Amino acid sequence: METLEKSPLTSNSTTDFLPLNGTDYVELWVGNAKQAAHFYKTAFGFQSLAYAGPETGVKDRASYVLVQNKLRLMLTSPLHSDSPIAEHHKKHGDGVKVIALWVDDAYDAHKQTTSRGGVSCMEPKTLSDKHGEVRMSAIRTYGEVEHVFIERKNYSGVFMPGFVEWKSDYNPEPTGLLYVDHCVGNVGWNQMNPWVKFYEEVMGFKNILSFDDNDISTEYSALMSKVMSNGNGFVKFPINEPAEGKKKSQVEEYLDFYEGEGTQHIAIATNDIVSTVRQLMARGVEFLKVPSTYYDDLLDRVGPIEEDLAPLRELGILVDRDDEGYLLQLFTKPVEDRPTMFYEIIQRKGAKSFGKGNFKALFEAIEREQELRGNL
Repeated sequence: METLEKSPLTSNSTTDFLPLNGTDYVELWVGNAKQAAHFYKTAFGFQSLAYAGPETGVKDRASYVLVQNKLRLMLTSPLHSDSPIAEHHKKHGDGVKVIALWVDDAYDAHKQTTSRGGVSCMEPKTLSDKHGEVRMSAIRTYGEVEHVFIERKNYSGVFMPGFVEWKSDYNPEPTGLLYVDHCVGNVGWNQMNPWVKFYEEVMGFKNILSFDDNDISTEYSALMSKVMSNGNGFVKFPINEPAEGKKKSQVEEYLDFYEGEGTQHIAIATNDIVSTVRQLMARGVEFLKVPSTYYDDLLDRVGPIEEDLAPLRELGILVDRDDEGYLLQLFTKPVEDRPTMFYEIIQRKGAKSFGKGNFKALFEAIEREQELRGNL
């Protein structure tokens, strides 16, 4: 059953022991970062920002940092087969390794989270160069994903020490992507509540929204989800787990092909979803399609909206409403050969929720893709 908490903690609350300013960057470990960077520039409109690799003194990896508005994406690949990055890629394929969170004090963030049961994977450290210093630390979360705490208030360089400016003659136009709206994690059977507890106890998040298998189900498959949010709402992590159904759910397919728990999708905000999606499609990004009948009674379901229905129908954009307003959203197909990670494009017109009214149509679209892959 869906529940929505009306008054999450505010960022200046005395109980918000881990103040977060937002998502600093998301790092993907990939097979070929140079080529992946070209894809994200071409298809999604990212711009070149920073680079680290052999030329900068890093001997085991190459990292390309891309930027679009407040959105930063780091793509990292290994330079040797015995690298942990190579092992990660062999097992999972391309996937999210780090969801980095922007904090005012990375040392205190580490102390607060580890003292509450968080498992450290990077002790607090300070990186410095002529542009100042970046302080950072990290803890583990579901699967092999890490939360790195980044403190950069005393740094004026392009990204962080160890990186140089990445200049490129190839700079496609941006597509209107603004910032990370939320990141969704897929966890194993009966693991949603333990990870909800982790975010509550270790990081001080609140469960602001819950969906059970009555909310998120089709004729064949189901899943359950709880949305975790930090105090000011700048960082939101829905956590999905499979639920019993006649056939294999999308979460089970993900877990099978990712070979473990991991980040299912990254939702990216835009102020003009029609323009953004039109540009992404023109650049070759593939999106899930719902049947055109979805639009026949759309306005009866969601009430009046400012957008014309024709382009929404043409592009397959979904609409849903909650007590606060409405939202528009669309989901890409997986962006790699394994049916694992994908992206969501979302425009919020006041709505704080996640498109519950679209779940059935969306998941039936996902199931059509699963059936084509022979995985339903």
